[in-house]
Amino acid sequence: MELNQNQAGTLAALQELIEVVAKLRSPDGGCPWDLAQTPETLTPYVIEEAYEVVDAIKNGTQTEVAEELGDLLLQVVLQAQIASESGQFSLQEVAQGIAQKLIRRHPHVFGDVSVQSVDAVRQNWEQIKAAEKGESSPDSQKLSTKLSRYGRTLPPLTAAMKISQKAAAVGFEWENIDGVWAKFYEELEEFQQAVAEETPERQQAELGDLLFAVIQLARWHNLDPSEGLQGTNQRFIQRLQKMEAVVNRPLSDYSLDELETLWQQAKAQLAKE
Repeated sequence: MELNQNQAGTLAALQELIEVVAKLRSPDGGCPWDLAQTPETLTPYVIEEAYEVVDAIKNGTQTEVAEELGDLLLQVVLQAQIASESGQFSLQEVAQGIAQKLIRRHPHVFGDVSVQSVDAVRQNWEQIKAAEKGESSPDSQKLSTKLSRYGRTLPPLTAAMKISQKAAAVGFEWENIDGVWAKFYEELEEFQQAVAEETPERQQAELGDLLFAVIQLARWHNLDPSEGLQGTNQRFIQRLQKMEAVVNRPLSDYSLDELETLWQQAKAQLAKE
């Protein structure tokens, strides 16, 4: 296939990145930090860079989105480079694998399947995916088996919402919102008791139960708990910024009462903006 100028430039840029990463990992003149990394030590960076891409898409400029996508791409190339050094797989295999997967899962584009809606595309995708993963056995069709995948692969808040939604879809659900609120207050009481009387392990378990109950409330009200918490984080930071803008010494030098006054002033100021 003949490449146009843009495609050739893209491939050249990818090749340059591959060569740079290979040099960083070279025992002969490479970077000590890069050489010390393993797939496991790089895992936090994969997650961090993915979140930074999302933040740039939501709040950044096109330049920032491109930069963060580059940081995420680096993690893909670096993982493949480390794997190739021990003969596990190469970046070529990674790229070929995802290309073939896309072809298989889009028979309406690359084959002769006809679809009439986005829902039909999604249904075909899930059926093909299940067949690829051998999820046609009785055990693989169990709800617990499907939910365990969410628990392993998704961030905890997202996994909890997915698990809750899938369980509710098969009837494991309260009859009305009153039952959900009752469960929340029950878990709150159990958490309070655990904090007062029980071991750290039990406290941690009860905290998880309480958070799961909060997520049920969010689901019933069609709210996204991750978005809600992200908003709270941002508002907390914004209020601290307002506080620090009007003080002349570190916040740690102020009393709790003084900090509360500054906090309320910052909160009121932001509400007006």
